Amino acid sequence: MFGPFALVISRIAILLGFHRKETLFTESESAEIVSAIAQAELTTSAEIRVHISQKFKGDTVVAAAAETFAKLGMHKTAERNGILIFLVPNTKQFAIFGDAGINAKMAPGDWDVIRDNMQEKFRNRNFKGGVILGIQQIGEILATHFPPTASNPNELSNQVSTDA
Repeated sequence: MFGPFALVISRIAILLGFHRKETLFTESESAEIVSAIAQAELTTSAEIRVHISQKFKGDTVVAAAAETFAKLGMHKTAERNGILIFLVPNTKQFAIFGDAGINAKMAPGDWDVIRDNMQEKFRNRNFKGGVILGIQQIGEILATHFPPTASNPNELSNQVSTDA
């Protein structure tokens, strides 16, 4: 009974473009980001992740980043030194969210220069460049506070994650 109706709705959705899943990065760009994370993590015991949210509609981007941080299990690192770059393309927002170990050694304003540098790249529609610059600068800061350990295990995935 609902078959033809569902078909009409599906066709309308396709005409309006709702079937498309826009991606922020190509596969090649994602691979470059993963490589930048791996390179940065060679100099620190901290763990860096990048997450793209297509579903964010919440209160603040920081609250959404905190929720995603927990969902990704980023608080499970031995030194509580995970850091998340949380990107929300559809609202043009992002957050840099660090775990308790990082926040104990860093002031919130320490991330402002990195945020500003990333924003400059984003304004020029260089999203990959902005994220890679952020990863590199975060890695440099974290290397001073969290030098690599002898074994320096990779505790979290370096893959770009998404909730889409």
